[in-house]
Amino acid sequence: MPPEQAKMLNPLSLAFVGDAVYTLFAREKVIQHSDAKNNVLHGRATVLVKAAGQADKADEILPLLTSDEADIFRRAKNCKAHTVAKHATLADYKKATAFEALVGYLYLTGQKDRLQFLLSERDNICQE
Repeated sequence: MPPEQAKMLNPLSLAFVGDAVYTLFAREKVIQHSDAKNNVLHGRATVLVKAAGQADKADEILPLLTSDEADIFRRAKNCKAHTVAKHATLADYKKATAFEALVGYLYLTGQKDRLQFLLSERDNICQE
């Protein structure tokens, strides 16, 4: 998808795609670093994909974002939240939604190398 077209999408639609992409990324990383049973793998992946984990990751990558990426992040963060995750603050939920929107944008626009670069910083949590 051309970046111009992706920028026109609702940020929550980008987050919808980004949630799936990031969940798959987290699961791949977890199984690469462990041969544990499924319930343990699930618990490790959950640490990454829950709102607080995504908000932490957003804080890590914010200084690395280009101006276009920062715009996508800002637009999504400013969207009105109709729901909030059970175990997350509103601030973490908004930041997590913005993070997911950025992941969705990068995925849909085919920027897989950039996406891999931004997400790869989190590998150490999978090894715990």
